Amino acid sequence: MAADLYGDLLMDTPQPQRRWQERVPGMAMAVVASLAAAWLSDHYGAPLVLMGLLIGLSLSFVSAEPKLVPGLTFASHTLLRVGIVLVGMQITFAQIGSLGIPAFAALVGIMAMVLLTGILVARLFKQDVMFGLLAGGATAICGASAALALWSLIGEKRIDQARFTIVLVGISVASALAMSFYPPIAEYLGLTDRQAGFLIGASIHDVAQAIGGGFSFSRGAGEVATIVKLTRVTLLAPVLAIVALVLRNQGMAADGVARRMQMPWFVLGFLVLVGLNTALPLPAQLVDASHSLSKALLLVSVTATAMKSQMAVLLTQGWRSFAPVIAATLVAFALSLGAALIL
Repeated sequence: MAADLYGDLLMDTPQPQRRWQERVPGMAMAVVASLAAAWLSDHYGAPLVLMGLLIGLSLSFVSAEPKLVPGLTFASHTLLRVGIVLVGMQITFAQIGSLGIPAFAALVGIMAMVLLTGILVARLFKQDVMFGLLAGGATAICGASAALALWSLIGEKRIDQARFTIVLVGISVASALAMSFYPPIAEYLGLTDRQAGFLIGASIHDVAQAIGGGFSFSRGAGEVATIVKLTRVTLLAPVLAIVALVLRNQGMAADGVARRMQMPWFVLGFLVLVGLNTALPLPAQLVDASHSLSKALLLVSVTATAMKSQMAVLLTQGWRSFAPVIAATLVAFALSLGAALIL
């Protein structure tokens, strides 16, 4: 039960209907903590997700209060999925097409190798394969959003909340460091705008930091990094669908995924919005609003997840728990650099 971060264990068990008033205290706590994280990020330039994680962890003691649990569970479960769906409004299939077949094929190959690296390194350090899948998938796709989405498929079967939180912390720190160091490395190596943009977009985990890192090199690099990174985000849907099917066939998926559906509803919603935005371009104001809302929902979800973590268990995890994230990050950089030099 301690590892059932998103309520997957109880998903198929008849539960009393909760009134929305019961969720207010926990939701309010998560929102206030998220606003504090946003203020710190805005005033000190710290990564937003990392601030949410750290503040949430510092408030993890509040999860012992039963009145807060319904709201924290709702924030970490339902708001997460809604936020992922809204990301689809920011992407079109035309953006993927503009990347070109060779670059797209290279990107898919890089993502596959990074995901495989997470699994292999986890096995090397005698950790669970699902933990390697979580670390490698989060690094390969889009950081915290992918980690949260993958966790919702894996459920409580394999990964406890302490190791899950370690993955979130690891990818947040790695992404922040990458945004700081990758652009100067690209400049030192004399990469063109297209090469630097591909390197940064294909290897940095967080969307905002990948785009920011690209524009810190040049405007041209920023535009390429944006396309490459959004293509990785779009590939979140097929990756989640494949993982859901594999886990379901192996009998290792969360009960709700295994019994009710073959593809998670939020993946379908994501794809529907991408298709809608491709067929009928949405107004810029609506896209901007969806971006801000999805960013806010994912921040509240991350913060609530950290608040539900048990710090005593988290502190027992050694440096080896970060090994899959570190290895996957290094492989992502090396392969992206190699592809950028060839393309």
